[in-house]
Amino acid sequence: MALAPATVDVQARTQTVAATTPTEAAVSVTAAHQIVITVNQLVNRSPMTLTASIEELVAASGGAAGVTLMELGGAAPLTWSYRGDAVFVAASTYKLAALMMEAENVASGTTNPNGLVCYQDSDYEDGWYDDYSDGLCYTRVELARRAGLKSDNTAGHMLVRDLGGADALNEWAAAAGASGSVFFTDNTTTANDLAALWTAEAKGKLGGAAAQAWLYPMLTGTATEAGIPAGASASTVVHKTGDIDVEENDAALVESGPNGPYVLTVMTDNLGGNAGWQLIASISSAVWNFEAARAK
Repeated sequence: MALAPATVDVQARTQTVAATTPTEAAVSVTAAHQIVITVNQLVNRSPMTLTASIEELVAASGGAAGVTLMELGGAAPLTWSYRGDAVFVAASTYKLAALMMEAENVASGTTNPNGLVCYQDSDYEDGWYDDYSDGLCYTRVELARRAGLKSDNTAGHMLVRDLGGADALNEWAAAAGASGSVFFTDNTTTANDLAALWTAEAKGKLGGAAAQAWLYPMLTGTATEAGIPAGASASTVVHKTGDIDVEENDAALVESGPNGPYVLTVMTDNLGGNAGWQLIASISSAVWNFEAARAK
């Protein structure tokens, strides 16, 4: 829009000096500029814009994905998902449920974090550590570190057994919000279910601050940071990944988003390896930009 230059015609008929005021044209330009800013913010903040962005990323990857975003706190927090109820292989994200259940037990005082869990041959699955042998015992806190930070499979199996087995884990998870998941046995879950678990944890419903203080260090600075943390700038990301065959998953609490904390969970299929992590990182970056447009 081209505007003629504004002019002020001052005649020296009196000694009165006219005060300079914005012209109608200048006011119009300022108002138009503000409208453009507001419209851009609304577009960037539109769930439809986020959906279109995620759809484009998934289509370009050649794989499949389920994504759920839950904002925590602030004015009018948003819950959004893209195929959030689609069922995916959980892979090691079952360990997130197990660690949360263990953290709640520790916080309530029903479980001693330094109590011992002894290895059995049936616990073994190839993983990060190879120092297991029949009869050796490990503290719960050590097993939690192994299962969380390194996603060790044998440690995960031992934790589930210690919690009462798969049935007990799934009963607890359903009560905590993951009603569509079958962890550990069928080992399936959804982006919505994992987001529900993280939201309940972050809001203090699964043992409060004591559980968080025990759990969060097990899930921060993990062996796999190529997913959601890679797209979340410098924010602290507390998360659990899962990786098996052509599936990569990441379920995270982003503690310091551009305008507050949020939960983001991403499930992928038909990719595998770097391609899967790159898709998750790209989705995470798109969500970060979406959050940056959020009104404070």
